[in-house]
Amino acid sequence: MTDNDSKAAASKMWGGRFAGGPAAIMRRINASIDFDRRLYAQDIRGSQAHCRMLAAQKMIGADDAAAILDGLERVLAEIEAGTFPFRAELEDIHMNVEARLAELIGEPAGRLHTARSRNDQVATDFRLWVRDAIDGMEAGLKDLVLALLDRAEEHAATVMPGFTHLQAAQPVTFGHHLMAYVEMIGRDRGRLVDARRRLNESPLGSAALAGTSFPIDREATARALGFDRPMRNSLDGVSDRDFALEFLSASAICAVHLSRLAEELVIWTSAQFRFVSLSDAFTTGSSIMPQKRNPDAAELIRAKTGRVIGDLSSLLIVMKGLPLAYSKDMQDDKEPVFEAADTMELAISAMAGMIRDLTVNEAVMAAAAGAGFTTATDIADWCVRALGMPFRRAHHVAGSLVKLAEDKGVGLEDLSLEDMQAVEPGITEEARAVLTVASSVASRTSQGGTAPVRVRAAIAEARARLAEEGR
Repeated sequence: MTDNDSKAAASKMWGGRFAGGPAAIMRRINASIDFDRRLYAQDIRGSQAHCRMLAAQKMIGADDAAAILDGLERVLAEIEAGTFPFRAELEDIHMNVEARLAELIGEPAGRLHTARSRNDQVATDFRLWVRDAIDGMEAGLKDLVLALLDRAEEHAATVMPGFTHLQAAQPVTFGHHLMAYVEMIGRDRGRLVDARRRLNESPLGSAALAGTSFPIDREATARALGFDRPMRNSLDGVSDRDFALEFLSASAICAVHLSRLAEELVIWTSAQFRFVSLSDAFTTGSSIMPQKRNPDAAELIRAKTGRVIGDLSSLLIVMKGLPLAYSKDMQDDKEPVFEAADTMELAISAMAGMIRDLTVNEAVMAAAAGAGFTTATDIADWCVRALGMPFRRAHHVAGSLVKLAEDKGVGLEDLSLEDMQAVEPGITEEARAVLTVASSVASRTSQGGTAPVRVRAAIAEARARLAEEGR
């Protein structure tokens, strides 16, 4: 197509108001077809619902409606077959579909846009796309939760050090640690469900901004597209992008959770920790150091979190200064959402794969669980229970025992009863029993605690919740 042909096509698209076409640079900055073509299925679905409503309301004839619906199916088939002639001069997916429809069926195509604007059309398409993206992401997160539950169940009693400040704090179980991420991902799924519920209102029928004088049936199109109801205000209908921001916000929080777990995998697979290992499927080597096995999948998840956070910031900045109703700035709402959805799909799948792939080095974990005087709190708790000692005094006693063990170069459990009684005469042989890692972990039976019996109960409850969702 020549430049003159492009200008003629654009002038025809805009109708009688414009005598000439846009400059070449204007066409480049104005076109969105390179990215919004991803909305094709939602755009055609919305047009089909709109066409059926127009026919039901006697606003277009049955023959025209049949021709339009048949033509839209042909357009859809062309796009899915990869033969559709996308044209940049037609700007976006909406005008590309409409122009091709006109080429296929002629004059009836011009009736489809009755009582509709590209403003409510794109708002509808975008909501449908984000709704589909939420459904896909939520399914991926459910699979990740199942992977975590399987490994948590396998290691409900596998002891490891729990950390604060990345310093050994108290013994926990690996299953308990993984269940923390089950809870985090559960909240991520909840945020997506909430966002989906709020977005599930139809802007179709808002037209450009003020509604329409045609006798449309917005309830019918909302139902046809799976929305709960039409949006209540036409200005809000075309200008709202809260649904996209909520999706990005939920994605960014979820990405942070994935990044935290990825960071732990990076630490745990290091030679200094050796808590877990990953197979060749999720690691790479070094071009110069033959001994290396790098946890690149985890590192890339950690890095991609920044991109998702950036996508959220990008759209917040686009929207922050826009008056009602629609402004062309909002054309830039889609790329950050598309990128975040793609990134999250990849990161979630990779994380689920790594969780299923990892091998746990139980012996190394167990040895580390007792290092660093991690049972010091247990002797303090024993002093409170057995001796009726105020906790602050018991804390001081435990700290003195740690200092003594440090000076002797032994663990707390290696101190003799005489050594311990030199610090606190009331300590008996019974106290020594609480200093083992196994007894420490088993004693944490409070709700949400790390005792294996509690971990298994938490896993069962989580599985029951997932089963209930499927009913």
